[in-house]
Amino acid sequence: MLAYLLRRTLILVASLFVAAVVLFVLLRLLPGDPANALLGVGATDEQIAAARAQVGSDQPLYAQFLSFVGNLARLDLGTSFVSRAPVLGEIANRMAVTLPLTLFGFLLALLLAIPLGVLAAVRSNKWYGAAISVLSQLGIAIPVFWVGILLVTLFAINLRWLPSGGFPLKGWADFGAAITGMILPALTIGLVMAASLLRYVRAATLDVLGSDFLRTARALGASFPEALLRHGLRNGAVPVISILGIELASTFLGAVVIERVFSLPGLGSMLLLAIQQRDYPNVQGVLFISTLLVLLIGFAADIAQRLIDPRLRGRGRAAT
Repeated sequence: MLAYLLRRTLILVASLFVAAVVLFVLLRLLPGDPANALLGVGATDEQIAAARAQVGSDQPLYAQFLSFVGNLARLDLGTSFVSRAPVLGEIANRMAVTLPLTLFGFLLALLLAIPLGVLAAVRSNKWYGAAISVLSQLGIAIPVFWVGILLVTLFAINLRWLPSGGFPLKGWADFGAAITGMILPALTIGLVMAASLLRYVRAATLDVLGSDFLRTARALGASFPEALLRHGLRNGAVPVISILGIELASTFLGAVVIERVFSLPGLGSMLLLAIQQRDYPNVQGVLFISTLLVLLIGFAADIAQRLIDPRLRGRGRAAT
């Protein structure tokens, strides 16, 4: 397991380096000079030269790349062209909205998808088992922003139980208002994500129900619920965990849509604003941190799979 952790850590570092290269190249392919974001219309040649020296675009590409990678290694993401604030601090402020939103939606999806997926598999020959499967397919087909609009129409406009969007200026210091503002966005994410996860939980449970080890446990005297809980769910969790990692990463990246629908000042809103303002340090900072989090989620999912299933650890030793 230690050798596998070391190997996966090296892969993680190499992936981050490749992501940094891709990010550097893509930003340099954008039209115009980053220094133009610092200047107004009618800037003189001296002002343009000073701005290029300030952002480093007057240096050769290899020097820019070495400086870029060195700064990333120190988690120095630079200073915003617009606000003049450190990019890392601004990202931390926005993550205080995006991370809770993603995690609340993810937990809600788990609470819905796991029991309903198992029920849909165990009672697949019943009408309610088929109904759960149909509803999950319907949930996958509906775009996430439509779910958000429907929830706003129902709970904010018609019933007036919850706010339609926004986040308190004091942030989490105003805890009650912050939680209230998170309910509809998190519910939107949770419902859409649960519809997708439910299919995989159902499929994994159906595989377990037809397995030899479950029939053996039943033959040795275990009841069906006991055999399913003690033997089936652990084996069925292995393929589901990899899907959970993918879904969590996609939910984090897709939070920009939800933040737009509910006017939340999260990481996605920061990225869109930075692109509009051509604020290159903010753009590259958000993209790098997003990539880092997605890779860490995949890393955690791989480790969790091997902790649950010892056969995967044995496979890793055989490979080495």
